[in-house]
Amino acid sequence: MLSPEIRSLGKILWDYHHMNHSLKKSDCILALGSHDLRVAERAADLYLEGLAPLIVFSGGLGNLTSNIWTVPEAHQFAEIAVRKGVPAKDILVENKSTNTGENITFSQKLLKEKGLDPETFIVVQKPYMERRSYATFKKHWPDKELLVTSPQFSFEEYPTKDIPIEKVINIMTGDLQRIKIYPVKGFQIPQDIPEEVWQAYEKLIAAGFNKHLAKE
Repeated sequence: MLSPEIRSLGKILWDYHHMNHSLKKSDCILALGSHDLRVAERAADLYLEGLAPLIVFSGGLGNLTSNIWTVPEAHQFAEIAVRKGVPAKDILVENKSTNTGENITFSQKLLKEKGLDPETFIVVQKPYMERRSYATFKKHWPDKELLVTSPQFSFEEYPTKDIPIEKVINIMTGDLQRIKIYPVKGFQIPQDIPEEVWQAYEKLIAAGFNKHLAKE
């Protein structure tokens, strides 16, 4: 059982990771694979609302899924979208990427191979990966217009049996660390991290939420 303080610190990181973009009609929905199948549902819903005529599902088996699944993330996402009513002809599948950078660069290659060059994108990812997805996309594809969204859940509503709150907080601290260190490595564009957010991160790390940190 998490203490009220830990939940409060987690909420600070949750809010920071959100970009809070207002969506508009775009050329392509790019859904980034993960262990959260609700990302596929969100992407399908946006297509069915008429926000884009094409969905690219990107994801092989990554850090969080290689030990739990044998079917690539993108294939599972595409199946969900088709079941929800998205025509298969409007779906492209990129099934080799294992991280966010590869999600972007491999999707670039796939679109080029298909003779497609969308100018505007809606990227769909887990709620606590919105900001890192934005920063990664803009590093690898700076000339494209980008909006980012995620499944529409509050911090309190989001956890499930398979994605418990402790796991969410561990991933959020790891993603915040990556937002800080990855620009120097050339993986992302820089993002401002307010002092309040970094202090919350340090307190969570001190409390043991360090299971998803990258090696610096």
